[in-house]
Amino acid sequence: MNFDFNLVLQSIPLLLMGAGVTVKITVLSVGFGLLIGMFAGMARLSKIWMVRVAASVYVDFIRGTPLLVQIFIIYFALPMVVGRQIDPFIAAITACSINSGAYIAEIFRAGIQSIDNGQMEAGRSLGMTWGQTMQYVILPQAFKRIIPPLGNEFIAMLKDSSLVSVIGFEELTRRGQLIIARTYASFEIWLTVAFIYLVMTLTISRLVDYLERRYKIDDKH
Repeated sequence: MNFDFNLVLQSIPLLLMGAGVTVKITVLSVGFGLLIGMFAGMARLSKIWMVRVAASVYVDFIRGTPLLVQIFIIYFALPMVVGRQIDPFIAAITACSINSGAYIAEIFRAGIQSIDNGQMEAGRSLGMTWGQTMQYVILPQAFKRIIPPLGNEFIAMLKDSSLVSVIGFEELTRRGQLIIARTYASFEIWLTVAFIYLVMTLTISRLVDYLERRYKIDDKH
């Protein structure tokens, strides 16, 4: 079998457009996931048992069910409840954000628990409230420690975002499928798609490594 380089070159612009959509989905999903995860992670440590249980149910349900099923629930099942069709982009971002938030919640919880209890006590002894101590003392320290797992979550979501192709959203994987449907060049296109994903994930890995080294250097000064 001959490898059709001309077809790959012709397809790259379309695939790169799809890669741009993939990055957009990932950035928005992890961005919203950070907000969801930060509050859910702190809720998991709350002294109010109802808050703690609600956060635990959310985290356990999302982590215990496939992202693909969650996408189906948002895009196919939820419209039956609300009475209107949901835009594929909104459905993709919503499902991915909720999914990412559950994993980030556990990352935040572990990061917060890794900070010595004396930090909270010191903040409270200075007259700060629990929320102020968490905001100004605990979270800044915890954030430095959770950079590597957050980077891993970003990479995981970058790859998992390919699942939104099942609802017809044209990110990188879906663009590849459409090109293959027209050209029947499965080997060339899927190999190119895989290479683009590899370049994106390696770039993010290097960025995370840089941030980790940067924060370690800052800690020494």
